[in-house]
Amino acid sequence: MQPIINSQLPEFSLQAYHQGKFKTIGHHDVKGKWAIFFFYPADFTFVCPTELADIADKYARFQQMGVEVYSVSTDSHFVHKAWHDASETIRKINYPMLADHTGALSRAFGVLIEEDGMAYRGTFVVNPEGQIKLAEIHDNGIGRNADELLRKVEAAQFVAAHPDEVCPAKWKKGDATLKPSIDLVGKI
Repeated sequence: MQPIINSQLPEFSLQAYHQGKFKTIGHHDVKGKWAIFFFYPADFTFVCPTELADIADKYARFQQMGVEVYSVSTDSHFVHKAWHDASETIRKINYPMLADHTGALSRAFGVLIEEDGMAYRGTFVVNPEGQIKLAEIHDNGIGRNADELLRKVEAAQFVAAHPDEVCPAKWKKGDATLKPSIDLVGKI
């Protein structure tokens, strides 16, 4: 298995449901800005709407940080629209819902469950250069937390802007960072 961290965003072109319209979104739409790819198993399920709503609640904050969010499942864009129309929770979503019905993007990110044709809960942060900077994959019974994702994106953006510094455990924006050097070895 090849490490995914610092690898390039795979090429893709997928249909999406976004703000009441169907549109095509591809890798070229992502480059030049920070992005989150938020894979989930399926529409009309149980944990998924709680996670997508959690992200929707933080979407304005992600946008202020220059981050676009893309939710991704192997459902079609028609199913995304039907779920959006049927669910008050999902109607809150303003970010693009990508339809990976062939599983190609899920497979490229290493989250496709081949025998089920659905994805694990995978979260990936991509920098403006198209490099994957964060990768987390959860089993499908374990939900994610948008507040923690927000913190990790802030840390990734900080490190990108300050390459000589690193963010320690539980770091939050405004907290002290570390400057790795021989002087710190054994003193933390």
